[in-house]
Amino acid sequence: MGGLYRFIPLMVVAAPPISFSNRWLRSMVGFGVVLLVLAGLWEGYKLLGRTDLPLPVRADNRSMPHLWDIVRSIFEPARRGSEETLGWVLTKASLVTFREAVAGFLAGSVIGLGLGLLFVRSPLAERGLMPWVVASQTIPLLAIAPMVVLWAGKYRLPLWIPIAALAAFLSFFPVTVNTIRGLRSPSPTSAELFRSIAASPSQEFRKLRIPAAFPYLFTALKVAAGASVVGTIVGELPSGLPDGLGRQLLTFSYYYSSGPEKLYAAVLFAVLLGLTFVAVVALIERLVIPPTRRVAQ
Repeated sequence: MGGLYRFIPLMVVAAPPISFSNRWLRSMVGFGVVLLVLAGLWEGYKLLGRTDLPLPVRADNRSMPHLWDIVRSIFEPARRGSEETLGWVLTKASLVTFREAVAGFLAGSVIGLGLGLLFVRSPLAERGLMPWVVASQTIPLLAIAPMVVLWAGKYRLPLWIPIAALAAFLSFFPVTVNTIRGLRSPSPTSAELFRSIAASPSQEFRKLRIPAAFPYLFTALKVAAGASVVGTIVGELPSGLPDGLGRQLLTFSYYYSSGPEKLYAAVLFAVLLGLTFVAVVALIERLVIPPTRRVAQ
Protein backbone atom coordinates (compact mmCIF):
# COMPACT_ATOMS: atom_id res chain seq x y z
CA MET A 1 0.00 0.00 0.00
CA GLY A 2 2.85 2.41 0.79
CA GLY A 3 4.35 1.79 -2.62
CA LEU A 4 1.01 2.54 -4.29
CA TYR A 5 0.68 5.76 -2.33
CA ARG A 6 4.12 6.94 -3.45
CA PHE A 7 3.23 6.13 -7.03
CA ILE A 8 -0.02 8.12 -7.14
CA PRO A 9 1.57 11.61 -7.26
CA LEU A 10 3.63 10.45 -10.23
CA MET A 11 0.46 9.42 -12.05
CA VAL A 12 -1.15 12.76 -11.29
CA VAL A 13 1.76 15.09 -12.09
CA ALA A 14 4.37 13.38 -14.25
CA ALA A 15 4.24 13.59 -18.00
CA PRO A 16 6.76 12.87 -20.74
CA PRO A 17 8.49 16.00 -22.05
CA ILE A 18 7.77 17.08 -25.61
CA SER A 19 9.40 19.60 -27.89
CA PHE A 20 7.83 23.03 -28.12
CA SER A 21 10.06 24.51 -30.81
CA ASN A 22 7.35 24.28 -33.47
CA ARG A 23 4.75 25.75 -31.14
CA TRP A 24 7.08 28.62 -30.23
CA LEU A 25 7.73 29.28 -33.92
CA ARG A 26 4.00 29.31 -34.68
CA SER A 27 3.42 31.75 -31.83
CA MET A 28 6.12 34.11 -33.09
CA VAL A 29 4.80 33.94 -36.65
CA GLY A 30 1.27 34.59 -35.41
CA PHE A 31 2.46 37.55 -33.34
CA GLY A 32 4.30 38.96 -36.34
CA VAL A 33 1.26 38.59 -38.59
CA VAL A 34 -0.99 40.37 -36.10
CA LEU A 35 1.62 43.12 -35.71
CA LEU A 36 1.76 43.64 -39.48
CA VAL A 37 -2.03 43.72 -39.69
CA LEU A 38 -2.23 46.36 -36.95
CA ALA A 39 0.48 48.43 -38.64
CA GLY A 40 -1.40 48.18 -41.94
CA LEU A 41 -4.64 49.29 -40.28
CA TRP A 42 -2.87 52.26 -38.68
CA GLU A 43 -1.32 53.48 -41.91
CA GLY A 44 -4.47 52.62 -43.88
CA TYR A 45 -6.52 54.79 -41.54
CA LYS A 46 -4.09 57.64 -42.13
CA LEU A 47 -4.62 57.24 -45.87
CA LEU A 48 -8.36 57.53 -45.33
CA GLY A 49 -7.67 60.79 -43.54
CA ARG A 50 -6.60 62.31 -46.84
CA THR A 51 -10.07 61.75 -48.26
CA ASP A 52 -13.28 63.62 -47.48
CA LEU A 53 -14.71 60.75 -45.44
CA PRO A 54 -15.91 61.72 -41.95
CA LEU A 55 -13.67 59.89 -39.48
CA PRO A 56 -14.20 59.52 -35.71
CA VAL A 57 -10.52 60.33 -35.01
CA ARG A 58 -8.42 62.77 -36.95
CA ALA A 59 -5.67 61.14 -38.98
CA ASP A 60 -3.24 64.06 -39.15
CA ASN A 61 0.34 63.73 -37.96
CA ARG A 62 -0.40 65.36 -34.62
CA SER A 63 -3.12 62.88 -33.72
CA MET A 64 -1.64 59.83 -35.43
CA PRO A 65 2.02 60.10 -36.42
CA HIS A 66 3.42 57.66 -38.92
CA LEU A 67 4.85 54.50 -37.43
CA TRP A 68 8.28 55.20 -38.88
CA ASP A 69 8.24 58.63 -37.20
CA ILE A 70 7.58 56.93 -33.85
CA VAL A 71 10.46 54.51 -34.41
CA ARG A 72 12.80 57.28 -35.57
CA SER A 73 12.06 59.35 -32.46
CA ILE A 74 13.43 56.55 -30.28
CA PHE A 75 16.91 57.18 -31.70
CA GLU A 76 16.70 60.96 -31.50
CA PRO A 77 17.50 63.17 -28.46
CA ALA A 78 14.76 63.03 -25.87
CA ARG A 79 14.89 66.79 -25.29
CA ARG A 80 16.53 69.77 -26.88
CA GLY A 81 20.13 70.13 -25.80
CA SER A 82 20.20 66.60 -24.38
CA GLU A 83 22.65 63.97 -25.55
CA GLU A 84 20.49 61.09 -24.28
CA THR A 85 18.28 59.50 -26.88
CA LEU A 86 14.62 58.96 -26.20
CA GLY A 87 15.15 55.21 -26.30
CA TRP A 88 17.78 55.37 -23.56
CA VAL A 89 15.58 57.59 -21.36
CA LEU A 90 12.62 55.25 -21.77
CA THR A 91 14.80 52.20 -21.14
CA LYS A 92 16.00 53.60 -17.81
CA ALA A 93 12.44 54.54 -16.90
CA SER A 94 11.26 51.04 -17.83
CA LEU A 95 13.82 49.47 -15.47
CA VAL A 96 12.55 51.63 -12.60
CA THR A 97 8.95 50.72 -13.36
CA PHE A 98 9.88 47.08 -13.71
CA ARG A 99 11.44 46.94 -10.24
CA GLU A 100 8.34 48.48 -8.71
CA ALA A 101 6.06 46.18 -10.69
CA VAL A 102 8.00 43.09 -9.56
CA ALA A 103 7.65 44.16 -5.92
CA GLY A 104 3.91 44.67 -6.34
CA PHE A 105 3.55 41.45 -8.30
CA LEU A 106 5.29 39.41 -5.61
CA ALA A 107 3.26 41.02 -2.81
CA GLY A 108 -0.01 40.60 -4.68
CA SER A 109 0.77 36.99 -5.58
CA VAL A 110 1.54 36.09 -1.96
CA ILE A 111 -1.66 37.77 -0.76
CA GLY A 112 -3.74 36.11 -3.48
CA LEU A 113 -2.22 32.71 -2.83
CA GLY A 114 -2.82 33.06 0.90
CA LEU A 115 -6.43 34.09 0.42
CA GLY A 116 -7.02 31.23 -2.02
CA LEU A 117 -5.62 28.68 0.43
CA LEU A 118 -7.70 30.19 3.24
CA PHE A 119 -10.93 30.12 1.25
CA VAL A 120 -10.46 26.50 0.18
CA ARG A 121 -9.69 25.45 3.73
CA SER A 122 -12.49 27.51 5.30
CA PRO A 123 -15.82 27.86 3.46
CA LEU A 124 -16.93 30.24 6.21
CA ALA A 125 -14.04 32.60 5.44
CA GLU A 126 -14.86 32.39 1.74
CA ARG A 127 -18.50 33.30 2.30
CA GLY A 128 -17.53 36.21 4.53
CA LEU A 129 -14.56 37.66 2.68
CA MET A 130 -15.01 36.76 -0.99
CA PRO A 131 -17.65 39.46 -1.63
CA TRP A 132 -15.20 42.05 -0.29
CA VAL A 133 -12.42 40.68 -2.48
CA VAL A 134 -14.68 41.03 -5.54
CA ALA A 135 -15.86 44.49 -4.48
CA SER A 136 -12.27 45.68 -4.17
CA GLN A 137 -11.80 45.28 -7.91
CA THR A 138 -14.64 47.70 -8.65
CA ILE A 139 -12.77 50.61 -7.01
CA PRO A 140 -11.18 52.87 -9.66
CA LEU A 141 -7.43 52.78 -9.26
CA LEU A 142 -7.13 56.44 -10.23
CA ALA A 143 -9.35 57.33 -7.27
CA ILE A 144 -7.29 55.58 -4.61
CA ALA A 145 -3.80 56.20 -6.04
CA PRO A 146 -3.49 59.77 -4.65
CA MET A 147 -4.80 58.65 -1.25
CA VAL A 148 -2.30 55.80 -1.00
CA VAL A 149 0.56 58.12 -1.96
CA LEU A 150 -0.54 60.70 0.64
CA TRP A 151 -0.80 58.07 3.37
CA ALA A 152 2.68 56.81 2.53
CA GLY A 153 4.04 60.35 2.63
CA LYS A 154 2.47 60.91 6.04
CA TYR A 155 4.53 58.04 7.44
CA ARG A 156 7.58 59.03 5.34
CA LEU A 157 7.70 55.76 3.45
CA PRO A 158 9.78 55.48 0.27
CA LEU A 159 7.79 56.39 -2.82
CA TRP A 160 8.17 52.94 -4.35
CA ILE A 161 6.17 51.33 -1.51
CA PRO A 162 2.77 52.93 -2.29
CA ILE A 163 3.41 52.36 -6.00
CA ALA A 164 4.10 48.67 -5.38
CA ALA A 165 1.00 48.53 -3.16
CA LEU A 166 -1.15 49.74 -6.05
CA ALA A 167 0.39 47.11 -8.31
CA ALA A 168 -0.35 44.46 -5.67
CA PHE A 169 -3.94 45.74 -5.46
CA LEU A 170 -4.48 44.87 -9.11
CA SER A 171 -2.51 41.63 -9.16
CA PHE A 172 -3.86 39.77 -6.10
CA PHE A 173 -7.38 39.18 -7.43
CA PRO A 174 -6.67 36.84 -10.39
CA VAL A 175 -4.27 34.84 -8.21
CA THR A 176 -6.95 34.43 -5.53
CA VAL A 177 -9.64 33.28 -7.95
CA ASN A 178 -7.44 30.86 -9.90
CA THR A 179 -5.89 29.42 -6.75
CA ILE A 180 -9.38 28.50 -5.55
CA ARG A 181 -10.29 27.07 -8.92
CA GLY A 182 -7.06 25.10 -9.21
CA LEU A 183 -7.24 23.59 -5.73
CA ARG A 184 -10.78 22.42 -6.45
CA SER A 185 -9.97 21.15 -9.94
CA PRO A 186 -9.08 17.48 -9.18
CA SER A 187 -11.85 15.12 -10.19
CA PRO A 188 -13.89 13.30 -7.54
CA THR A 189 -12.34 10.05 -8.79
CA SER A 190 -8.81 11.25 -7.98
CA ALA A 191 -9.87 12.45 -4.55
CA GLU A 192 -11.66 9.16 -3.85
CA LEU A 193 -8.56 7.24 -4.86
CA PHE A 194 -6.53 9.10 -2.23
CA ARG A 195 -9.15 8.42 0.42
CA SER A 196 -9.26 4.73 -0.51
CA ILE A 197 -5.61 4.34 0.52
CA ALA A 198 -6.23 6.14 3.82
CA ALA A 199 -4.40 9.33 2.82
CA SER A 200 -4.92 12.12 5.32
CA PRO A 201 -6.56 15.42 4.21
CA SER A 202 -3.21 17.19 4.43
CA GLN A 203 -1.57 14.51 2.27
CA GLU A 204 -4.36 14.78 -0.28
CA PHE A 205 -4.00 18.55 -0.28
CA ARG A 206 -0.22 18.43 -0.64
CA LYS A 207 0.08 15.58 -3.12
CA LEU A 208 -3.04 16.06 -5.25
CA ARG A 209 -4.59 19.50 -5.03
CA ILE A 210 -1.48 21.70 -4.97
CA PRO A 211 0.13 20.05 -8.05
CA ALA A 212 -3.23 20.23 -9.84
CA ALA A 213 -3.45 23.96 -9.09
CA PHE A 214 -0.14 24.87 -10.74
CA PRO A 215 -1.50 25.37 -14.30
CA TYR A 216 -4.31 27.58 -12.99
CA LEU A 217 -1.90 29.49 -10.77
CA PHE A 218 0.51 30.30 -13.58
CA THR A 219 -2.36 31.44 -15.78
CA ALA A 220 -3.28 33.87 -13.03
CA LEU A 221 0.34 34.94 -12.56
CA LYS A 222 0.59 35.93 -16.21
CA VAL A 223 -2.53 38.07 -15.85
CA ALA A 224 -1.16 39.52 -12.61
CA ALA A 225 2.17 40.37 -14.27
CA GLY A 226 0.46 42.55 -16.86
CA ALA A 227 -1.84 44.08 -14.25
CA SER A 228 1.08 44.95 -11.99
CA VAL A 229 2.69 47.00 -14.77
CA VAL A 230 -0.56 48.93 -15.25
CA GLY A 231 -0.90 49.50 -11.50
CA THR A 232 2.69 50.68 -11.26
CA ILE A 233 2.36 53.21 -14.06
CA VAL A 234 -0.89 54.57 -12.62
CA GLY A 235 0.71 54.80 -9.19
CA GLU A 236 3.68 56.73 -10.55
CA LEU A 237 1.48 59.52 -11.91
CA PRO A 238 0.47 61.18 -8.58
CA SER A 239 3.56 60.11 -6.64
CA GLY A 240 5.91 62.76 -7.96
CA LEU A 241 8.56 60.10 -8.57
CA PRO A 242 11.02 61.66 -11.04
CA ASP A 243 11.78 58.32 -12.70
CA GLY A 244 9.56 55.63 -14.14
CA LEU A 245 7.40 55.30 -17.23
CA GLY A 246 4.45 56.99 -15.56
CA ARG A 247 6.44 60.21 -15.19
CA GLN A 248 7.66 59.99 -18.80
CA LEU A 249 4.13 59.46 -20.07
CA LEU A 250 2.96 62.46 -18.10
CA THR A 251 5.85 64.63 -19.29
CA PHE A 252 5.47 63.79 -22.97
CA SER A 253 1.70 64.28 -22.77
CA TYR A 254 2.37 67.94 -21.86
CA TYR A 255 4.27 68.40 -25.12
CA TYR A 256 1.99 66.23 -27.23
CA SER A 257 1.19 68.96 -29.75
CA SER A 258 4.87 69.54 -30.56
CA GLY A 259 6.06 65.93 -30.38
CA PRO A 260 3.26 63.35 -30.36
CA GLU A 261 5.57 60.59 -31.55
CA LYS A 262 7.45 60.74 -28.21
CA LEU A 263 4.29 59.96 -26.27
CA TYR A 264 3.51 57.06 -28.59
CA ALA A 265 7.07 55.80 -28.11
CA ALA A 266 6.58 55.88 -24.32
CA VAL A 267 3.35 53.91 -24.72
CA LEU A 268 5.24 51.42 -26.90
CA PHE A 269 7.85 50.91 -24.17
CA ALA A 270 5.08 50.37 -21.61
CA VAL A 271 3.58 47.68 -23.83
CA LEU A 272 6.97 46.02 -24.32
CA LEU A 273 7.55 46.07 -20.56
CA GLY A 274 4.25 44.29 -19.94
CA LEU A 275 4.96 41.73 -22.64
CA THR A 276 8.43 41.09 -21.24
CA PHE A 277 7.10 40.56 -17.72
CA VAL A 278 4.46 38.12 -18.93
CA ALA A 279 7.08 36.31 -21.03
CA VAL A 280 9.31 35.87 -17.94
CA VAL A 281 6.41 34.31 -16.02
CA ALA A 282 5.62 32.08 -19.01
CA LEU A 283 9.25 30.94 -19.11
CA ILE A 284 9.12 30.03 -15.42
CA GLU A 285 5.89 28.15 -16.10
CA ARG A 286 7.61 26.17 -18.84
CA LEU A 287 10.38 25.19 -16.44
CA VAL A 288 8.02 24.19 -13.63
CA ILE A 289 5.05 22.52 -15.30
CA PRO A 290 5.33 19.54 -17.70
CA PRO A 291 4.40 20.57 -21.26
CA THR A 292 1.51 18.14 -21.68
CA ARG A 293 -0.21 19.51 -18.61
CA ARG A 294 0.08 23.05 -19.95
CA VAL A 295 -1.50 21.99 -23.25
CA ALA A 296 -4.34 20.27 -21.39
CA GLN A 297 -5.17 23.55 -19.64
